[in-house]
Amino acid sequence: MRIAIDIDSTLHHYWDGLSAAAKRRFGIDLPYDQQLDWGITRLRPEQLQCCIDETHTEEAILAGVPYPGAIDAVNAWHAAGHFIHITSHRASSAHDPTARWLDRIGLRHDELYCSFDKISRCREIQIDVLIDDSPINIQQAIEAGITPATILHPWNRDVVEEEGVVHAEDWPTLAERLETALEPLRRRAA
Repeated sequence: MRIAIDIDSTLHHYWDGLSAAAKRRFGIDLPYDQQLDWGITRLRPEQLQCCIDETHTEEAILAGVPYPGAIDAVNAWHAAGHFIHITSHRASSAHDPTARWLDRIGLRHDELYCSFDKISRCREIQIDVLIDDSPINIQQAIEAGITPATILHPWNRDVVEEEGVVHAEDWPTLAERLETALEPLRRRAA
């Protein structure tokens, strides 16, 4: 199988850092449980970009703590021979610090791709499964014939319910559910 995995809010909890940057820089609270859709409308676009830039500095990237079970699940897939494509909408300037972070946390992967055309790259390299928190990416994956999966967040619950996306509250459960969901794909590939 060829598995693509997002980073922010998929491999690690990103929201607290973004929310702290918004509070520190602009005095604006971004409560996690109130972020019910993909748009962050409490910040102007340039304010949001400023917070994203702050949370994607080398120091911030290297401080990321993976979700429990994420490394074990991904490394087990890699050890089983699956191609692991780490993909992020991070700017290309974040590539090297992100690569160092992946090495530091011991996450085995075959490719790291930082760009804003995530789904195009997944199509190009024939990804079978995309694990991503973005409802937009989930929907585009479905349209591209890629099986989507996600860690549940307030902003992606609607698309998960509407589209029957493989999902879980945590990585160990997501890994189990993906094993079941991917069995028909494995049989077809064999």
